[in-house]
Amino acid sequence: IARALAIEPDVLLMDEPFAALDEITRFRLNNDLLALWRRLGKTVIFVTSNGWHSGIVVAKADLPPDRLPESVDFPEARFLEFGWGDAVYYPAKQPTFGMSLQAALVPTPAVVHVAGLWAEPARVYSKAEVVSLPIDDENFRRLIDFVDASFERSGAVRAGATGPGLYATSRFYPAKGSFHLFNTCNTWTARALAAAGFDVSALGTFRAEALMQQVRALVRPR
Repeated sequence: IARALAIEPDVLLMDEPFAALDEITRFRLNNDLLALWRRLGKTVIFVTSNGWHSGIVVAKADLPPDRLPESVDFPEARFLEFGWGDAVYYPAKQPTFGMSLQAALVPTPAVVHVAGLWAEPARVYSKAEVVSLPIDDENFRRLIDFVDASFERSGAVRAGATGPGLYATSRFYPAKGSFHLFNTCNTWTARALAAAGFDVSALGTFRAEALMQQVRALVRPR
């Protein structure tokens, strides 16, 4: 890792570099590495996928102070995950086939799901796919602008939560836009990445795998 950092790379691709260490040491080294990466002027975002839904994770400390005021609802979080989806199906504890059919075929209201994470997403979501992407300051600002603009605040300073989220440290918020088969959580993630300057197209990304194929390609050697 030290030799890799010495040449100040734009991309640092690692496959669980501290996996062989005990949990406490691994946690400390992960934090130290992220802190060092930031001191080098490198910002990292994460794209997550559980196979059907995708989201974007950013370090809370990286957020500009004039964006995403909803972050104050997560005082203990080190990272924030943002996802977008159907206002009925997404929050449902036991989604039904009828819900999924309506969400797919009929344009319906949407929500933003925000989850406060205590650690980097690969540690929190051990069974999910997590891809880390370095990003410069200008494009990070564009990404945050896109996510910020996804909240429906109706003239208020910040959106009020519509209900508890999928996890103990998450909440749902009203969102702009309508959900349907060709405008899903995955197309939202694709558009967010495209807004941030990544070579990602929203076309055909209604499935998570179609999106993640493009995301994986961003970190492959060319």
